[in-house]
Amino acid sequence: MDLIDSPFFERHHARLTDLRQTLHRYPELGFQEHETARLIAEELTRLGIPFESGIGQTGIVATLTGQRPDNGRRVGLRADMDALPIHELSTHEHVSQRPGVMHACGHDGHTTMLLGVAAYLAEWRDFTGTVYLVFQPAEEGLGGGLAMVEEGLFERFPMDAIYALHNWPTLPAGQVAIRSGAIMAATDRLDISVRGHGGHGGVDPHLTTDPVRMAGALIQALHSVVSRDIDPLSPAALSLCGIQGGELDGFAIIPDEVHISGTARTLDEATRQRLEEAVRRTCAGVATTYGGEIGLDYQRIFPATLNAESAVRHVERVTRAILGDAALISDVAPSLGGEDFAFMLEHCPGAYFFLGTAEGEATAPLHNARFDFNDALIPTGCRLLTAIALAALGTSTPGS
Repeated sequence: MDLIDSPFFERHHARLTDLRQTLHRYPELGFQEHETARLIAEELTRLGIPFESGIGQTGIVATLTGQRPDNGRRVGLRADMDALPIHELSTHEHVSQRPGVMHACGHDGHTTMLLGVAAYLAEWRDFTGTVYLVFQPAEEGLGGGLAMVEEGLFERFPMDAIYALHNWPTLPAGQVAIRSGAIMAATDRLDISVRGHGGHGGVDPHLTTDPVRMAGALIQALHSVVSRDIDPLSPAALSLCGIQGGELDGFAIIPDEVHISGTARTLDEATRQRLEEAVRRTCAGVATTYGGEIGLDYQRIFPATLNAESAVRHVERVTRAILGDAALISDVAPSLGGEDFAFMLEHCPGAYFFLGTAEGEATAPLHNARFDFNDALIPTGCRLLTAIALAALGTSTPGS
């Protein structure tokens, strides 16, 4: 079952690669993707595709309607657009031209693949129903997906299902991995203020309420939460990733306050709730034990990314048809990374899956200063996304 004219994307591979590398040269952080949105708008205009911009600040939704009699089906495909605050260390010709900002997660590739789908469907309209192409801003921790939902994404563009892929450099190139239920974790942020009463570390330490001492005890206690408060059969992570307090030059000065930051990751709501309760209880207990105060700002950033069973089966069928049985990894282990496509899946059934992009052991991981999207996978991603959309609309083969 060949759902699409596969050679189309090979013929357009060079142009799509040029688009991707242009995006890579000029990365933009979340909710600042003005030039990225302009490039997308120019490409959609060139293709004659109607679109609406400014959804969720810088987001865009393009609409492609088939020429066959409408069967009422609507499907969405989503790509994220934003970059990361990382200084690129690569040496290729399309290195970032903006110091301190780079596409270290492959969103330039995701955007390019969705533009490839747009190019195909602009030329081949022999399908029924409607495809919405959702270009989302601010995926990297700022909630651009939620912003689009809150501005009426699914009311303005009703969808039966929505799909998204993410390049995955830990999987061999061309492999597709998916699972039902939680595939990405709920992402929470911890900001902790440990407050005491400072003083001289040599003359009168006994008269202080040492927040450094409290912070040390708190770190040890929190790092035991997952092992003793969480069901070992329920994946979870609690990591304290930053600590700041006092001055290094003031080696004998006990400060008044120490700050700790970290993150918590879980795959189900019950575990998420239990972990938060344990963190709050531990902070309160350490504060009481050492006679100080501990303030906790526990922020729930993203919910878990929950794939619908029917949408997963759909992606699996299309993957087998397009790439063959060997390309599919069903029931892949979930990642404890966060993904704000989760907000869209809370309002519309759909599926999120991984597309392997690794070429040997030298492939840099996501969020690495030497990461670069594997342009060889652009046609594969385009074919998959196009076929997923057309099959969901009930269109089987070109021209049939």
